[in-house]
Amino acid sequence: MTHTADNPAAGRINSTAILAIILISYFMILLDNSIIFTGLPSIQISMGYSATGLSWVQDAYTLVFGGLLLLGARLGDIFGRRRVFVTGLAIFAIASFLVGVAPNGWWLIAARALQGVGAAVVAPASLSLLTASFPPGRERTRAVAWYGAAAGIGASLGLVIGGALADWVSWRAGFFINVPIGIAMIVLAPRFIPETEPNTGRFDVTGAVLATLGMTALVFGTVNSAEAGWTSPITVSTLATGATLLILLFLNEARAEQPIMPLRLFRSRERSGAYAARMLYLGAMIGFFYFTTQLLQGVFGFSAFQAGVAFFPMTIVNFAVAMLIPRLTPRFGNSALLSVGVAVTLAGMGWLSLVHPNSSYLTAIALPMILIGAGQGLAFAPLTSAGISGVHAEDAGAASGLVNTAHQLGSALGLGILVAVSAGAGSTADDAATALTDHVSTALTTGTVLLAACLVIVLTLIVPATRTRSTTQQFEPEKGTRDVALVDRG
Repeated sequence: MTHTADNPAAGRINSTAILAIILISYFMILLDNSIIFTGLPSIQISMGYSATGLSWVQDAYTLVFGGLLLLGARLGDIFGRRRVFVTGLAIFAIASFLVGVAPNGWWLIAARALQGVGAAVVAPASLSLLTASFPPGRERTRAVAWYGAAAGIGASLGLVIGGALADWVSWRAGFFINVPIGIAMIVLAPRFIPETEPNTGRFDVTGAVLATLGMTALVFGTVNSAEAGWTSPITVSTLATGATLLILLFLNEARAEQPIMPLRLFRSRERSGAYAARMLYLGAMIGFFYFTTQLLQGVFGFSAFQAGVAFFPMTIVNFAVAMLIPRLTPRFGNSALLSVGVAVTLAGMGWLSLVHPNSSYLTAIALPMILIGAGQGLAFAPLTSAGISGVHAEDAGAASGLVNTAHQLGSALGLGILVAVSAGAGSTADDAATALTDHVSTALTTGTVLLAACLVIVLTLIVPATRTRSTTQQFEPEKGTRDVALVDRG
């Protein structure tokens, strides 16, 4: 006899509870990715980090998170996504506690790396569970809209929470709050989320090793470039090693019986475009958070909490627009919303890059943030949908892993590029405020270029592909029933 908990078809499913568990867990991961920014000055003082050592508090998390994502996604396909999801939550909650009690610098960095392990399991499992739990149509449109909203809001809200806790309690408090949340989700997940059928086939060990080491080397090289430069022997050798390992990964996946990263996922121009666009978009956005936080505290004189609150215009607009996605999608289609969202974000980033030492917060920061928040609200859900478009159930985990891999690698690579390009900006300025403003303006200008490239990919790959798919589905509706993605009107 099959129990309801294991088979979604066996009885009534509480879709609201499933969505809440998935979103809260995913939100916790994203929150932790940005909560660290406004608390970095306090961490540096309490741990005695140098500038290089301090960077590894964030980089250790990003490095492991990005490197293990494909492996984490494949584990869900083989052992059951709910089981792996719960295991990842347990790892993340334990690691958060270890960060909170860290007595010294090396402990903190090691615990952050362990958090990356848990996040690399939870993030792809959450998206694949969502696609497995909600059928195509209105229900999935709503679920993916909420998922996209969590992706956008988690980053900006983390700055507010991190700043408030760093000012009023301690930077450690931001990590302790993950523990009760994680325990609650671990208890609730088995009660409400149906388990997926495990795949008893072979595990692509070679692919897992190549994917993990290749992406780790690529992220490490990019992170190292921020401190040592792009021409550093370590940077060059690790980037070359990462590229070589990823080439070997593609060769292995072409002949593997059950690949960790099925190459058929890249046959769709829509999905391939979505992965590339997501990397560029996130590269620009992580730079926006990183550099704007410095601008607010170093030039405008805001405290950590005030800097977090300063992101409220973006957060509020982001949430409001994201909640309109389920109503806007049937009317305009995913690709139209995505195109407008990226274009609006581009306009906001370009405006923000014009900041100068005598700028006011309202006109130079808050108003551009409103555009960026609206753009994020429009873009994230359609971008996620495009990344899993047309994927069959057996590849849902791998596709989810690629979406999250593009997210994390884009963040790491983009930040490395922006830091490297802006490194010399402001060196001839007469005062510190002007120097920092020039530095931030240069970085944000580079982020604007990344967003422009993202828009080109959306218009040349994703939009034409979705129009072709919509036309095909109109004449062959039976194929549309197998599609786990959202039907797009183009």
